[in-house]
Amino acid sequence: MGMIEAIFALLFGGGRNAIRETLEVFRGNAEAGEAREAAYRAAALTQFSGEFALDRKGIFDRFVDGLNRLPRPALALGTLGLIISAMVDPIWFATRMQGIALVPEPLWWLMGAIVSFYFGARQQSKGQEFQRSIALTLARAADVTSNIGALQALQSGAAPGQAADNPALDDWRGGDAR
Repeated sequence: MGMIEAIFALLFGGGRNAIRETLEVFRGNAEAGEAREAAYRAAALTQFSGEFALDRKGIFDRFVDGLNRLPRPALALGTLGLIISAMVDPIWFATRMQGIALVPEPLWWLMGAIVSFYFGARQQSKGQEFQRSIALTLARAADVTSNIGALQALQSGAAPGQAADNPALDDWRGGDAR
């Protein structure tokens, strides 16, 4: 008995699974690989949530953001004001427009460049903020998908993760189980 046991221990390992260990040299353990992949994804999502946290703004940042929101409404309301003033007092409006006609062309170019850079930088900032919100939404996609699956399982009367076996419902749907 001792000799046969020693031969098997030599071939298959003493208390270990030598076949599994040998196969893992050629093909990785799927369960361990999935655990590594889950840990990798969790670490990546944690890093993304740390990078894209939106609640790090102080009082000064919020104040400047408020000031940055003023030019577009001011331009829109100012334009509406000019249109209304042209209708209310055309002579006053025409006098002001004659003064604007005296502004040199390089100054118009400079003003156009300043306004373009301001709105372009604002558009860039808002675009990056939009990308952050997309990343946060995608980070929540797996939770939403699992919640939808659980809700659909509850709606069909089955336990979550288990298919519903309801012949009456299958007949009502058109015969075959889906």
